Amino acid sequence: MKSFKLSRILTNIGAYIVLTFFALIMLFPFIFMVTTSLKTPDDTFNYPPRLLPREGVEISLDGYPNQVPLYLIEKDGTKSEFALVETGIPAGIFAEMDDLSSTYSVPLDLVKPSANGDQFTLPDGSVQSVMDVPVNGTMMRLVQTGKTVLGRFIDPNDFSREVYQVVRTSQPVTKVTAHPENYSHVMTMENMGRSLTNTILVTLFVVIGQLVTSVMGGYAFARLRFPGKDKLFVFYLGTIMIPFVMLIIPLYQLMVLFGWTDKLAALIFPWIFSAYGTFLMRQFFITVPKEIEEAALIDGASRFKILYNIFLPAAAPALATMATFTFLYAWNSFFWPLVIINTGNYENHVLTLTLNMLRGRASDSANLILAGAAISILPPFLLYILGQRFFIESAMSSGVKG
Repeated sequence: MKSFKLSRILTNIGAYIVLTFFALIMLFPFIFMVTTSLKTPDDTFNYPPRLLPREGVEISLDGYPNQVPLYLIEKDGTKSEFALVETGIPAGIFAEMDDLSSTYSVPLDLVKPSANGDQFTLPDGSVQSVMDVPVNGTMMRLVQTGKTVLGRFIDPNDFSREVYQVVRTSQPVTKVTAHPENYSHVMTMENMGRSLTNTILVTLFVVIGQLVTSVMGGYAFARLRFPGKDKLFVFYLGTIMIPFVMLIIPLYQLMVLFGWTDKLAALIFPWIFSAYGTFLMRQFFITVPKEIEEAALIDGASRFKILYNIFLPAAAPALATMATFTFLYAWNSFFWPLVIINTGNYENHVLTLTLNMLRGRASDSANLILAGAAISILPPFLLYILGQRFFIESAMSSGVKG
């Protein structure tokens, strides 16, 4: 018995570990998007990529009017923090004459020609003067093989300790620094605030409209008797099979006929009727015992009162499931708004259109693009997390019947 319980506990622990691992894999792109949206443009394109937003550390030094960045520099065999106080220093690349692969980068103003005026012929046939070059406190006879640009680094605690090396290959000292102001900046670009308002309004009207029409249609197909009900339901359900691309031209012509092109009404009314929603509600209403409805009818309750007081409370899981899926579809809709809303009509843009324009305007600022994407993704993401428990209840109670 004890071995059985131990085996079951270990099995559960293993299952949780596996599920947690795959959950983190699924969530990682979203987490990386949010953290990148808090970075600076330079940190966004840093290689290799970093998960957390980081920024270079700067300090104030006596004798320097502006703050200077810190770098980790190796000197005397140990790495320590040095401040970059000067950049763009002309320098030469010097090599040992007996081993040209061993090179040193030294500022040109610190070197001088060898006293005896020796020269050296490089493999490419060019002749260079031998120079006296200071390397790590000693003078070496080297030959110049190229040119570069260096930065001057000094020890903040001892200005006499200085190092010259290439800045772009040096390792800066960084700290975790988030920039939430990226979000406020994005909200002022491309009329993002208005687009967010439009998206909320369109989504709410579509969700409410689909819930009303689907509840009415589902109740009619589940409980009312009228000629041709089953055939009509099959025909209505068959519209799910029609690809959306086949509906674009008819829908567009219909919007032109109503005068709704380039208006928010065109984003709402075509989507307040849903065959899938009607099917879902019908299947759920079928599970409600007929005896309850018959008792209510005997007591004099109307059809609307029965629907409101009996069916709707019982159908809460199905309503939540349908509302969640409808919300996700309406919120993320892109192709239809792109077709029906004029690109220049910023007042009627929704978030997806605005993000598409932001992608072109802020192409060099991926952090701003991802901040806009986070604004767009966060509401449906939270809604899905809060409403996921209803999916299981709905799936368990809406099997195909009748």
